[in-house]
Amino acid sequence: MTIENQLEKLLSRVSKPTRYIGNEYNSIRKDLDNIRVHIALAFPDVYEVGMSHLGIKILYHLLNEYPDIYAERVYAPWVDFEDLMRKEGVPLFSLESKTSISQFDFLGFTLQYELSYTNIVNMLELSNVPIFSRERNDSHPFVIAGGPCAFNPEPLADIIDFFVIGEAEEAILEVIDLYKDFMERGESRQKFLCNVARIPGVYVPSLYSASYNSDGTISSIVPIKDHIPKRVQKRVIQNLDNVYYPTKFIVPYMDIVHDRASLEIFRGCTRGCRFCQAGMIYRPVRERSVGRLEKLAKDIISSTGYGEISLLSLSSSDYSDLKRLAELLTESFRESKVGLSLPSLRIDAFSLGLAEKVQEIRKSGLTFAPEAGTQRLRDVINKGVTEEDLLSSVRDAFALGWNKVKLYFMIGLPTETDEDIKGISELAHAVVDVYRQVNGHTKGLTVTVSTSTFVPKPFTPFQWESQITLEEIYERQNLLKKLLRKNRNISYRWHDGKLSFLEAVFSRGDRRLGNVLKIAHEKGCKFDSWDEFFNFDKWMSAFEEAEIDPDFYAYRKRSESEKFPWEIIDAGIDRKFLLRELERAKRGQITPDCRISCYGCGIKRLGDGFCEAKIEV
Repeated sequence: MTIENQLEKLLSRVSKPTRYIGNEYNSIRKDLDNIRVHIALAFPDVYEVGMSHLGIKILYHLLNEYPDIYAERVYAPWVDFEDLMRKEGVPLFSLESKTSISQFDFLGFTLQYELSYTNIVNMLELSNVPIFSRERNDSHPFVIAGGPCAFNPEPLADIIDFFVIGEAEEAILEVIDLYKDFMERGESRQKFLCNVARIPGVYVPSLYSASYNSDGTISSIVPIKDHIPKRVQKRVIQNLDNVYYPTKFIVPYMDIVHDRASLEIFRGCTRGCRFCQAGMIYRPVRERSVGRLEKLAKDIISSTGYGEISLLSLSSSDYSDLKRLAELLTESFRESKVGLSLPSLRIDAFSLGLAEKVQEIRKSGLTFAPEAGTQRLRDVINKGVTEEDLLSSVRDAFALGWNKVKLYFMIGLPTETDEDIKGISELAHAVVDVYRQVNGHTKGLTVTVSTSTFVPKPFTPFQWESQITLEEIYERQNLLKKLLRKNRNISYRWHDGKLSFLEAVFSRGDRRLGNVLKIAHEKGCKFDSWDEFFNFDKWMSAFEEAEIDPDFYAYRKRSESEKFPWEIIDAGIDRKFLLRELERAKRGQITPDCRISCYGCGIKRLGDGFCEAKIEV
């Protein structure tokens, strides 16, 4: 019986069967008989989460431009369907052709957040693919991975065959070309891995040996073969106007997390927030031209029928010609009433004119991220915004009719005190006061304060710092609850500290954690980012069974001389620069935007034309 026939009997017994049927508008079907390379693009979470991810969308359509390559999608099945799959013997399958994942040439995971790692293990098991790379043979697909979490690949080193580090549009095609040659020559799996390691941006962990000091820290990670690079440099696309970008996005049959047209306007960031990994690893800044973006936007809306187009980047308001772009798109879509959204707007770049443009067609809530409650702490983290920036921005927004504001903060930042926590409350109350000043009342106003816990991430100036303890997290959350609960216009949401603890362990961990993942999976850990499934006790039991102390990774402050697991990767950011930024943080000293002064982060090494400003250290 085929998988499709089995699905006909099973899908009526599960919630949201649309997750598994495929055949959406703009999805791609190909004749399998004409395919030389078959790749499953996997997102380790449910359909409605994974379908919102731009990276998979780009690779899906890019690869399918080639007649002999077939890229299909696969997502983590929800627990009700997984139970049926296991009971009825249905393997994990692709959405498009309903082919068992074990029959693919490649299974490629995107790594967006560390709490998805047990889902990767679970999806491998459901695919009948061995969890550890050393147990796979020539009959199994190559398990590959990329995305931001791949910048510390070591926790998954025993599981993933190879990683693509950085931007994948060019690298993945080079990998596939090599694979075609590999198939023609009939060479072994190990031979292919040795050859693919020569492609810039590809890290094959099985070709490197890790050793440790007596205190458990990393002594070295070195290649075991002569031709293997000592460090793997990330891939960077030089010109975004020349790189492929899809316009026929798949239109789902069900609601997804971000169900709108996505238009990526630029990559990278120049701001240098010291807690922000994305702002470091996605350097340098490269923009798409206004003309290119206008054409892409029209083509996307024409081929999808979406009623909203989102301008995506790490900080959309930093696009050099945003005003003209917003004007062109607003006019282009005025008649069709297609809305324009800017999901990553900086406080200090919010302008009345831009706000008016964005809300001409439809108005949504505003989101700002002060990150810290006091100016002292905002200077420590190099946020580069002031309280007046925020209050001025919300004042303009309230004058135009907005009445919903979300404010994002972090707790547990280096040097944070109770005064900084109180500052969060004071800032939220100040926003309420501004609304009262503009409107004469606070009726209808909603200010949502959200806090997450700081995680010291690789390739940031704070990678040497420790995370605060669970007890400290709860103390600071409780203080905020007490300070905010008296104002009915303010609501408070917080991130579970135990989740942040686990995130810190795996974002800073090494390859000894692979066994922990396997044991945690055996104990039933999956969908760890979902509150209803996260089980902290099972995780603690898994660490104990694996004889691993998670506190070693989360709570330990690193010395400046310590070698990190992720230093096998060259992200383009010099260690000396990060240490200088750490010292500036300790002094509460701001580092200007890269467009004002260059402080020599090191990214110029990756290509001509990047960061031409004079270096001022």
